[in-house]
Amino acid sequence: MKQKVALVLGSGGARGVAHIGVIESLLKNNFEITSIAGSSMGAVVGGMYAAGKLEDYKDWVTNFDKIDVFKLLDFTFSLQGFVRGEKVFKEMRNLMGDILIEEMSIPFTAIASNIRAQQEVIFEKGELMDALRASCAIPTVITPAYIDDEEIVDGGVLNPIPLNRVKRTEGDILIAVDVNSNVPFKPKVVETEDEIAKEQNYSRLIEDFRNRLKSFWPTSKEPSTPAIKKLGFFDLLNRSIDLMQERMTALQMQQIKPDMVVRISRDSCGTFEFYRSKELVEEGISAFNSAYDSYRHELERTQ
Repeated sequence: MKQKVALVLGSGGARGVAHIGVIESLLKNNFEITSIAGSSMGAVVGGMYAAGKLEDYKDWVTNFDKIDVFKLLDFTFSLQGFVRGEKVFKEMRNLMGDILIEEMSIPFTAIASNIRAQQEVIFEKGELMDALRASCAIPTVITPAYIDDEEIVDGGVLNPIPLNRVKRTEGDILIAVDVNSNVPFKPKVVETEDEIAKEQNYSRLIEDFRNRLKSFWPTSKEPSTPAIKKLGFFDLLNRSIDLMQERMTALQMQQIKPDMVVRISRDSCGTFEFYRSKELVEEGISAFNSAYDSYRHELERTQ
């Protein structure tokens, strides 16, 4: 008999692609996923699985290179965010079609945040793509979704790992996947000529975009300090969000203790580094194997 699992997938930008590897490993090891809840990219991957579209999504996202990712980012100079997000979600809708959450094969919950009301928005029915677009609207990065004239942003703002929102069934275990964990990560070293050429081309695109932003965001006029390397706008924003979500995740897990926690390093990639999706899937598999070994050893110890 398969062990039932209530699966909770956390937020974390492109690191959330690692959720694919975790899901594949669960199925390979004779687990049955009976419900899913997710925030941000956790909602995307969880929603794809619940809709029966995970394999299609994996084939799409793991074939990105850096230029592909850059082309999907529809930049804007809005005061509410510098990426509209419509282009990538249009591609996802073309991939998936129109799917209602309540008609999917297993219970699924996506979490977003109503920024003005300071309340969670819980999607358990309605158009799946609308829920995913809202759940991924990283504040100041991706422009908000508008639902009933309300500004809806990323689920990670209020609930980065929604342990309290997943549906439970008798006999299941609770598994959480934290893709913003403060654990060590050994980065892949760029070695081939092709990889170096792609890196240089991408760097030129990013530098051009940053130069365009200089007229939009004021730059610091303080004298530079050679001994201190100051964080740029993007790094400062990403690190602040990661730290906030790490602390919120720790508090959530103190209140609701999962039976198993799969931890992906927050240093494994940046928010938009979807060109690293293949290695992130492998990172998810590796992290699951480590967590599963610890889980089995603990079971053996307590029996």
